[in-house]
Amino acid sequence: MRVLVTGANGFIGKNLQLHLRERGGVDIVPFTREHTEADLPGLLDSVDWVFHLAGINRPEDPSEFDTGNAGLTKALCDAVKATGRNVPVVYTSSIQVERDNDYGTSKRAAEDALLELQQSTDCLVYIYRLPNVFGKWARPNYNSAVATFCHNIARDFPVQINDRDAVINLVYVDDVIASFLRLLSGGPQNGPFVEVEPVYQITVGDLASQLNRFKATRDNLITEPVGTGLVRALYSTYVSYLPPERFTYTVPQHGDERGVFVEMLKTSDAGQFSFFTAHPGITRGGHYHHSKTEKFLVIKGKACFRFRHMLTGEFYELFTEGKKPEIVETVPGWTHDITNVGEDELVCMLWANEIFDRDNPDTFACPVGTEA
Repeated sequence: MRVLVTGANGFIGKNLQLHLRERGGVDIVPFTREHTEADLPGLLDSVDWVFHLAGINRPEDPSEFDTGNAGLTKALCDAVKATGRNVPVVYTSSIQVERDNDYGTSKRAAEDALLELQQSTDCLVYIYRLPNVFGKWARPNYNSAVATFCHNIARDFPVQINDRDAVINLVYVDDVIASFLRLLSGGPQNGPFVEVEPVYQITVGDLASQLNRFKATRDNLITEPVGTGLVRALYSTYVSYLPPERFTYTVPQHGDERGVFVEMLKTSDAGQFSFFTAHPGITRGGHYHHSKTEKFLVIKGKACFRFRHMLTGEFYELFTEGKKPEIVETVPGWTHDITNVGEDELVCMLWANEIFDRDNPDTFACPVGTEA
């Protein structure tokens, strides 16, 4: 399959090219700023699909709206007609077509040229009237406020907010590309207008606050709920703007004669992750909890876990080691400890179901070897 991508070096174009390469069997024909309209007939030779992503949205001269949007699209339509083949064309338009401004007018004229192409030929046309698109590789101070805010906050630069309550509609670039790929795969092809879902809404003030909370995670270790929805997409976008020298950060390490203890990550509603080490023969723990629960995973070395019920005195012990991935779970009302019974350093990962609260630690010292 040969696919022509206009605006191939733009934000959406870069993301689309990467996904097309992942699919395999796709020959990408790029159209960039180095090309002219006169190059289109040659580039369209044997092309099976066209993704028309090129456009002008921030020109120095408003007349460039007409040449870069309507003019280029008309030239593309003429070139497609000249092939005599039915080549589907996917076009990224804008919700601005509904507004009376130079940009919206030029995008509407481009849509009209494509609709005429579909009416006068058997070429299928798919028009995406996109709101603000965000994601990796968007150009700051150009494509969207999300790109600008991510770039600046990741570098400790200030962000300018004129109206914190202004609402912006957003679609994530991965959702846009997924919709494109469904067309290529023969998915539902109702057109000519196609919508990307989901469309997110957020105020400018809330956007800045959310990104600043991502930044603060490196200090307070409390992660945002980054697994789903808008927060997931914004977090992935924010991290993509980190300069390489900020790919790493340090976390506090607490050490004593037993070994070290390091907190890695905390969540607001699902506990925290940490790890600790213990020298050979060292015992750690010797306490119980009323409500807190923990999961231990020995990564390296050999360990003996001991438990004693605080009321009945029932005793239980087990042995585990890094060679066998085995979770050991502590249970409220049982005092417990862990001893390094190997010859090497013990390294153990630990999850607790709540963030440690020094004012209410729910941790009460009681050596396992004593009766409750």
